Amino acid sequence: MARRPLPRILSNGSAQLARSRELARTAADSATDVLHPLITITRGLRRLAAAGLHKWTETPKERRGALLFLAASVVLVVALVPYGPLLAAITLMAAAAWKGRERSATAPDGPDESQTQRLKSLYEALVPYFSAAEDPEPLYSHGGAWDKAFPTYAFDGGGRIAQLVVRYPAYFTDGEAESRARIEHLLAAKSGRGREYHFTWDEEGNQLTVGVLLPLPVDIAAQRFVTTPGETVLGFTDPTRVQRTLPVTHGEQRRDVPPVVWRTGLRSTEPHLLALGQPGSGTSTLLRSIALQALQHGDVVIVDGGGTGEYACLTGRDGVLAVEAGLAGVTASLEWAATETERRLIAANRAHQAGDPPPADTKRPLWILLDRPTAFTHLAAADGRKDPQSLLQVPLRHGRPANVTVVVADQLDSVDALSDPVRQHTRARVVLGPATADQLASVLGTPPPTTLIDELPPGRGYARLGTGPVHRLQVPATPNPYDDATPDALCEAVLALLPPRTDPADGETIPEQEQEQEQDWPEGEADPAPTEAEPEPMPAEPRTTGAEQARPGEPLPTPVQVLTKEPVPDQVAVAALPREALPEPVAAPTKQPLPEPVAAPPNEPVPDRVAAPTKQPLPEPVAAPPNEPVPDQVAAPAEEPGSDQVPALTKET
Repeated sequence: MARRPLPRILSNGSAQLARSRELARTAADSATDVLHPLITITRGLRRLAAAGLHKWTETPKERRGALLFLAASVVLVVALVPYGPLLAAITLMAAAAWKGRERSATAPDGPDESQTQRLKSLYEALVPYFSAAEDPEPLYSHGGAWDKAFPTYAFDGGGRIAQLVVRYPAYFTDGEAESRARIEHLLAAKSGRGREYHFTWDEEGNQLTVGVLLPLPVDIAAQRFVTTPGETVLGFTDPTRVQRTLPVTHGEQRRDVPPVVWRTGLRSTEPHLLALGQPGSGTSTLLRSIALQALQHGDVVIVDGGGTGEYACLTGRDGVLAVEAGLAGVTASLEWAATETERRLIAANRAHQAGDPPPADTKRPLWILLDRPTAFTHLAAADGRKDPQSLLQVPLRHGRPANVTVVVADQLDSVDALSDPVRQHTRARVVLGPATADQLASVLGTPPPTTLIDELPPGRGYARLGTGPVHRLQVPATPNPYDDATPDALCEAVLALLPPRTDPADGETIPEQEQEQEQDWPEGEADPAPTEAEPEPMPAEPRTTGAEQARPGEPLPTPVQVLTKEPVPDQVAVAALPREALPEPVAAPTKQPLPEPVAAPPNEPVPDRVAAPTKQPLPEPVAAPPNEPVPDQVAAPAEEPGSDQVPALTKET
């Protein structure tokens, strides 16, 4: 069946719609040009009516009668005068046309006197840096023309420079960091302190563009950001070099802000992060923000070196494997993390060799967050233990293929105490709080392209991911919800992001008596023997001893004391001790070595004479000659060595 062609209006509908839109726009412009006088007169009449109404409202009530009588008299005179109404209408139309004309404010041709003086002072300050004695036509000279050096400029409402383009001679050493730093410092000082300026150097055109940066938003609280698994929002920055925005919520408002997104996982080039700052700069806030985002898709191990309980809100939550603040717990957790990294590598390697996908347990991300790990370095050195930072070598070196991410936060004063693996494998860097240019250059690898200010809010700093550009950074407000000084709105925002608490697997707890016994009894020693008040457990099924197997004709003794719930005699408890030394007189008549007296377990039936001792004195086992058989009451054949040890132990007891 042949397909019927589409109607012409549907086949080329877009072209016709565009043509129709153009025709409508042309008709509207033509109508506006034709009706422009009418529009102007209408606008003027509206303005005249508004002015008359304003005059009427401002007139006092006692004068409104006289004003109304005067207006009525004028109207009567105009009506009686020949051609009066026509002249009045023409006059009204002319006044409305004059009143309704479009009046645009004329912009000044140049800066005013104060702005000119500011530009001249800035030009004179740059003369020593941009001039040379050998230059035949210097661009910068004392008393020269500043308008040639500053082709573009703009001022804010306060009269300070908001944007400026500076031309400089080609022989200026713009490739040296020291020369750039001197010019940037001078421009920031002359343009106005207390603001952050962004400098863009154009080496090819010999121009420097100076722009004033707006303050970063500090009122964005922690929330669920629109990201994919493997993306972590470190904070927010300027829209100068970031091509992406994220929708965030602030109260009832919703806006888009440019973020600094850190990507982790198998394809990440910067799998680990190092955050440094002064005390109170917001490094703990950054770790809490990262932990809340990491718990959506992975597990977290937290090491709190500050010991102030900044991460107590995460204890016992789903996905939080441990929150350690002691040296022993930190060492055990990091040892487990190293072992888990090796296990994941081995499992993934075996799956790759077999041609199978990696196991599911190796794909779940594992985050190791360390806050001030250098504090445990001194404790470990004083206690003679291993530095916990040495256990991070395996997760840092092999963490990327094993989906293990390490985040270390410490103070700027403790940079030298960080281990070499931490400084070498943490390519993503963050510096929070006030810092010098040398400190920023040593941590980030390059100085930031903005000026430095002394007073910064918490969570404010700079970030650089690998070899990328340096961004200004403002960390989302993620305070400790258990702190009394935290506002209620921020506390509720953080508590809403916390995962539920983990329920025990079996719901049972260890009795307090057993816990105290385990804590008090030293390690490496045997457990104490049961006391007389503690009953001996009943055996499930009686078993025959070696003596009974040797003499099948003799009836089995009745283990009355063992089957009842009465306390076990002392001699049984003594015989059950595994480490008690044998007395001297207990020697077998044969020359064979004696076995340990624990041949009979506590659950085996005990002979009658052992369970119920008689009042008659027991015969001495050493009085029998070597070739004589052992007496019957011993209940053991002569060939079995050590069968007469029980009577000896009973007598000694």
